[in-house]
Amino acid sequence: MFHLQEIRRKPEGIAFDQELSLLADLQERNPEILDLQNVKAIGQVVYEDGLYFLTYNLSYDITLASSRSLEPVSLKENFPVSEVFGDAADAASLSEEESLFLLPIEGDGISLQDSVADNILLEIPLKVLTPEEADEDTMPTGNSWQVLTEEDFAQQQAAAKEESNPFASLKDLFTEE
Repeated sequence: MFHLQEIRRKPEGIAFDQELSLLADLQERNPEILDLQNVKAIGQVVYEDGLYFLTYNLSYDITLASSRSLEPVSLKENFPVSEVFGDAADAASLSEEESLFLLPIEGDGISLQDSVADNILLEIPLKVLTPEEADEDTMPTGNSWQVLTEEDFAQQQAAAKEESNPFASLKDLFTEE
């Protein structure tokens, strides 16, 4: 945790390079996470004009279940994070649009661990595939069911609509030979 007084005392900000262990905490919040390793945050926190700017590069390895087969899939993630913290008085001096992005300060500091955990949860993809599933173009099927893409479903609906058209049998009536 970075204490607000300590951040204000250093005009150049506080640089950090931290490895974090968040697996148990994140699994409690999202049981779909099978494993989380090599969580590393490199960046700095700076105080400027009543606001606290937390910027860092976040990298980690996360294991999730495949969306199709439920097999474990390991993903390497790496992305920048930029957050702005302030209190209600600071929000009053900002425009309405700017105040939407202002995160409230809770307590007497800014928690890097909470920020990292929240950003990992926000970046969990909805579609997770094994390399084999990503290479294949086939969708899972079973007894009397199959998974269709939106395009395949639209084509199937168009074909069914055409077949059920009462004038479909007349389409070849005036063809020239």
